[in-house]
Amino acid sequence: MRHVELNAMVRSATARDVFDNILHWEHYPELAPHVRSATVHSTYPDPECASSWELHFRSGLLRWTERDQFLPEKLEIHFEQTDGDFESFSGTWHLAQQGDDVTVAFAADFDFGIPSLEGILDPIAERVIKETVAWAVTGMFEHTDLFGDISLSAPAMPGLPTTA
Repeated sequence: MRHVELNAMVRSATARDVFDNILHWEHYPELAPHVRSATVHSTYPDPECASSWELHFRSGLLRWTERDQFLPEKLEIHFEQTDGDFESFSGTWHLAQQGDDVTVAFAADFDFGIPSLEGILDPIAERVIKETVAWAVTGMFEHTDLFGDISLSAPAMPGLPTTA
């Protein structure tokens, strides 16, 4: 099992506004170069939400479908893979108002279920997931600070858009 975390601070925003923007998975392909597609099957305020994802991963695609649970009263989003390339994949988004700013905490756990390739696949998947979240949040909110070991340099994958 591999754990991924990304923490950010969105400056001069309200937590509800950040929440309402983050849940729009359909915009992630425009925001994050690793995302080939994000198909929303149903979303908030529907009680049962689901989405399907395709991320550029190594020389192919990483695919999964997840159940999404949006909890605006708690400023949380929970997700869990229902089908796909991971053996297991689940996580949360948690937002909190901190004065005039909003903290964004993303955490996920995944396992490919292939112990012999864990040392190769897990670090790449961790980077792709973390960068996808970082690209999305910084793309939605211009005044965002990222914390931890994350840098958003141009993706080193053929066929992906690059930044200047």
